[in-house]
Amino acid sequence: MSIRVFVPRDTSAIACGADAVAEKVESEASSRGVDVVVVRNGSRGLYWLEPLVEVETANGRLGFGPIAPADVGGLFEAGFPHACSHPLALGPVDQVDWLQRQQRVCFARNGITDPLDLDDYRVHGGWQGVQCALSMSAQEIVQIVTDSGLRGRGGAAFPCGIKWKTVLDQMVAQKYIVCNADEGDSGTFSDRMVIEGDPYRLIEGMLIAGIAVGADKGYIYLRSEYPLAQRVLAEAIDRARSASWLGTNVQGSGRAFDVELRMGAGAYICGEETSLLESLEGRRGQVRFKPPLPAVKGLFEKPTVINNVITLASVPDVLIHGAEWYRDMGMGRSRGTLPIQLAGNIRRGGLVELAFGMTLRELLHGFGGGSASGRPIRAVQVGGPLGAYLPESQFDTPIDYEAFAAIDAMLGHGGIVVFDDTVDMAEQARFAMEFCAIESCGKCTPCRIGSTRGVEVIDHIRGGTDSQANMVLLRSLCDTMLHGSLCALGGLTPLPVLSALKHFPEDFVLQP
Repeated sequence: MSIRVFVPRDTSAIACGADAVAEKVESEASSRGVDVVVVRNGSRGLYWLEPLVEVETANGRLGFGPIAPADVGGLFEAGFPHACSHPLALGPVDQVDWLQRQQRVCFARNGITDPLDLDDYRVHGGWQGVQCALSMSAQEIVQIVTDSGLRGRGGAAFPCGIKWKTVLDQMVAQKYIVCNADEGDSGTFSDRMVIEGDPYRLIEGMLIAGIAVGADKGYIYLRSEYPLAQRVLAEAIDRARSASWLGTNVQGSGRAFDVELRMGAGAYICGEETSLLESLEGRRGQVRFKPPLPAVKGLFEKPTVINNVITLASVPDVLIHGAEWYRDMGMGRSRGTLPIQLAGNIRRGGLVELAFGMTLRELLHGFGGGSASGRPIRAVQVGGPLGAYLPESQFDTPIDYEAFAAIDAMLGHGGIVVFDDTVDMAEQARFAMEFCAIESCGKCTPCRIGSTRGVEVIDHIRGGTDSQANMVLLRSLCDTMLHGSLCALGGLTPLPVLSALKHFPEDFVLQP
């Protein structure tokens, strides 16, 4: 009987050499007469251990990592694919402390199943959420999602149930579900991991949303820089359609719902929901004025639910386990779990899914293991390029939307980028303004002109030209962008700039 060996087919794992490792495992097994089947799974998110090779045994899966192609021969010499005492052996993967301490909901299947195998998905709990939805009324589904406390995981943290109810209440024949998979924030990769490692979860979440609000068509707007995710998702949609999980008569229920995959063109602004809609409709990605809200007049002027990948991926488990189960995780108004992505100068980078409430310090040191350089961590940026820079004095802030708002920061998509004490925070502030200037859609003056002037003012400060007057001018400019911009790009760019000025003022002083 063949022994199943798992090697991730995940963008980050492939970047670490997973394809070469998979080929080497197959060739070594063939030359030694060992009957092995290599399964290309998703990543579990332990990126400092990638490529992570796993072997299926009667007592669970054993892990080895990080494995380079040159290590594979030694693994076989030590007894692989059976239990062996190779120096890179990790023991049972589900007992790795880094995984054991997590509370995985969205990522419960990641790294465990073959991402495109429908039977594997079903055996591991797939489609149970849809089956629950098909037995309920639309109002019951929306009420469960509302009662769960699920909020949008794309950054705005708007209550998901309120958005769905608004669309449900619109008395029109055509409605849409749009998944925002334009994951453009620095240090974020959770959307990509779901799509590459558990794509049917996203399809199931969109299908439930369609049943809940009366929509029969969904669109996934995927970031253009994700070619592997595109291939995986396109095949998953085709397989789901062939198996009658999508189409005109979902599983004989009489309900219709189908999904279409659309690729973005690399514009950061299209992560903003109304710019995304403009792009989907074939126009230049520019922000729309609101009102009307997309839930009332969205895609093709029809009521539209717009949620990001993690929001939709959370929905099946909410229906399976109930609103109270989800609501009982977390703290305050931040309920359920958040996939946190550790990146930058961090020793153990990867994805950590936990209920809201753990502090930044516990994440950075308990999971991340401190900086990769071994130097003190000076600052972290949470929430992408528009997120505030937080100093060590704020590392005891819990992961909670309101706790972050109280310190003029935001959680955003859950990405954390780490910097050690060699970072120049004035340069980081300049980058925030420069990024905004490059990515602005150009529709409003505060964002388009303000960010360009912001770069110039910071250059004057760093160059020692009338620094005090330019400091005042920079703060005034940030105030104008904050209160006058049409969308969050211009409106949030002041966060990293003002936080750098507040917590790291010494970096803005010209050194002799």
